This record gives sequence, C-alpha cells and structure tokens, in this order.
Amino acid sequence: MDYSYNIRKAVESDAADIHKVLQESFVKYMRDAGISGTVDALEETEDDIRRDILSKEVFIAFIDGVPVGTIRVEILPDDSAYITRFGVIHSFQGSGIGKSLIGLVEKYLKSRNIKKAFLYTASKYSDLVRFYYGRGFYIESVSSDRGYLRAKMVRDFA
Repeated sequence: MDYSYNIRKAVESDAADIHKVLQESFVKYMRDAGISGTVDALEETEDDIRRDILSKEVFIAFIDGVPVGTIRVEILPDDSAYITRFGVIHSFQGSGIGKSLIGLVEKYLKSRNIKKAFLYTASKYSDLVRFYYGRGFYIESVSSDRGYLRAKMVRDFA
C-alpha cells in the first residue's frame, strides 16, 4: 500500500490531534508492555500539549492528511536532549513513520550539536527496545520509579 506522508513542527491547533494519537498509541503501549494503572502520557490534557508546543520541539506526522504519529524533544541545560511522547497509531505502525520521526529528531539534534539524547521505555516491551537499539540507542539503566521496569535508553552523537 502506498501512502503519502509528511512530518512537520506542531502548532497549537494540532493539540487535539496529538492528544488523540497519544491516547491511542499509549493505550497499546501499556497493553503490550504489561503495565497496569496509567502512564503520564495518558493523563496529559490538550492544554498540556499546547504548553509543550510552545516550549519544546513537537512534531506531528500525517498520512494522507490524517494525524498518525508524534514525538517531542526538549534540549536540557547540559546540552543533552530528552525525547518524550513518541507514539504512532497502531494501524500505521510498521509503515516507517516511527523511523522517520526518530530520524527527524536525530537530524534536529545533530544540527544543534547535541551530543547525547535519552528517552525512557518499558524494558519488558522487547519489540520497542529492539526498535530503539536499531536506531543506535542503548540501555544505560533500569528503574521501577513509575511502578514498572523502565529502561533509560541513550544515544550518543559524538
């Protein structure tokens, strides 16, 4: 199947679409990772998303005009980057959107001379851990501070 897709920097009016993508993708994330309870992404409001659009780099992906993925990145004071709220709607996973979103963030970080990026993911979600390994990330540590095993995954750009 051929799709036409594009990724762009989000604007405030994208908050509802981003919220929908996160709700769908993170429910699946929790199910696939065996997480009970909730995760922060599912508690986020559209106002929270609008605030992040104004203070971080937030990207949204569309296939044939339909919002299907999103990712955020925050540059920290130590010149590292924290990647969050990365999600792709289930029916579009495997279409290359996730790789494209991560690839765009990597290009952005390299253009800003960022030497290290990190993110967290459920360490028991082996498909997702493998996805990140395939993008050059490695597990730096694992913690259970959120009630489930979370891997801190790091990518060095130096």
